[in-house]
Amino acid sequence: MTQAADLILTNAEIHTLAEPDETYEALAVRDGRIVRAESAYEVDFLNGVGTEVIDCEGRVVLPGFVDAHTHLPMLGRYLVHADLSGADGPDDCVERLREAAGGEGGGGEDGWILGFGYDESAWDDSRYLTRADLDRVSDARPVAAFREDMHVASVNGVALSRHREAMPEGDVACEEGEPTGVLVESAVDTIYGAIEPGPEGMDELVKAAQEHAVSLGVTGVHDMVRNSQAPRVYRELDSRDELSVRVRLNYWSDHLEAMEELGLRTNHGSGFVRAGAIKTYTDGSFGGRTAKLSEPYDGEDGGTGQWVVPPEELHELAERADASGFQLSAHAIGDRAIEAVVEAFEATGNPGEARHRIEHAELLSEESIERIAESGIVASVQPNFLKWAGEGGLYEARLGEERRRRTNRYADLLEAGARLTFGSDCMPLDPLIGVHHAVNAPEASQRLSVTEALRAYTLGSAYAGFDEHRLGTVEVGKRADLVVLEESPWERSEGIDGIDVAITIVDGERAYDATD
Repeated sequence: MTQAADLILTNAEIHTLAEPDETYEALAVRDGRIVRAESAYEVDFLNGVGTEVIDCEGRVVLPGFVDAHTHLPMLGRYLVHADLSGADGPDDCVERLREAAGGEGGGGEDGWILGFGYDESAWDDSRYLTRADLDRVSDARPVAAFREDMHVASVNGVALSRHREAMPEGDVACEEGEPTGVLVESAVDTIYGAIEPGPEGMDELVKAAQEHAVSLGVTGVHDMVRNSQAPRVYRELDSRDELSVRVRLNYWSDHLEAMEELGLRTNHGSGFVRAGAIKTYTDGSFGGRTAKLSEPYDGEDGGTGQWVVPPEELHELAERADASGFQLSAHAIGDRAIEAVVEAFEATGNPGEARHRIEHAELLSEESIERIAESGIVASVQPNFLKWAGEGGLYEARLGEERRRRTNRYADLLEAGARLTFGSDCMPLDPLIGVHHAVNAPEASQRLSVTEALRAYTLGSAYAGFDEHRLGTVEVGKRADLVVLEESPWERSEGIDGIDVAITIVDGERAYDATD
């Protein structure tokens, strides 16, 4: 006799997102795995006394979204501290920070007043926040506001006086010899270190972040961690069955030696928390004019950006990490940085087998696209960055019209045969926003079909995490990580970012339900 299912989803439009994308009316789950996906009539044979049945009322069911590039603790900070995303200018940021200073989340660690996610490129007064702005928030407590790309931070005079000596001189902006309060790259890292919470604070941030993530259909994340309590907190939540998303930990390269000594390797871990890649930088960001280019930036500043990790050091790291059994994940935004990463990965011998990843890959040359595809390197990209790709946007301001049109070439990558995976970098964490931008991108070289974009956020991300055999599609034998959408992305392709998530299921259990 066939054993009854624990859970049945019926009266649905279920997309497998496999090749080809088949559709079903119903599916059944037992012990966290999909055991049947067919017609409602066939699946109903698994309906037993203890079976929970969800009538989806015609809604669309997809594999759960896996965000392949996140910073969940940073997302938690947006939720706990001042959220500066969407602020319309410096005055609005100051007001939000003042409100946070008087609220429960405003104190932060060591009296900090913190804000996250401002984007000056969308303001009429397109400039970074400065020391003068943040001194208006407080002249007694340290204040820090982070740009959404996390490569630029702004601080007040109190924060500068406490931490200036620990900052590299070249990463502290000055006018007439006086610091403006604007920091980039390594100077920003100094502030991150100063505000890093302990285990209890991190627990609060992670719980807030995962609650938000599952409300957006996210069932798994690849989290980038460095000198953080986050790995400990994830594992403790997992041991208490309080973890609602699957977490793949991509550790910063300064953890490599410790991981080698402990005998850790990529893919070690449980069903919910696993070791991922060794993560490194090569360059900075376009927002901070620190992404490394082959030709100068547009505008008065000129310059070609900067190396955060120079090519020689990158080659040494790639060779060592690969030899130790680790996947490697390298941040590269400018075309020159991308070339350096491709060269370093190719030198390891078989980057496709190791699934080495290039993160962001925003300004690709034709040669880099071909080499990424031929070598099997995973292109881990962020489609929400396409919000800067239109005329008059950030890319045009930094790179000019011709290079603007060559950013984020997802269609060209797929056509060349590259492995494409989507993440958000928490700018913001919302897969349907990313899918929307990819489907409605301004250039044909960037634009994907609805199915292609959804696959990049499901099966593509599962592949990047060596998980394609258990996640990423709705197929018998795979884990029941699912998202139920109120509307069809195929029928509302011009407004995908407005579609709501009805239900999120992780390992066969409801993690979020807006229908109750």
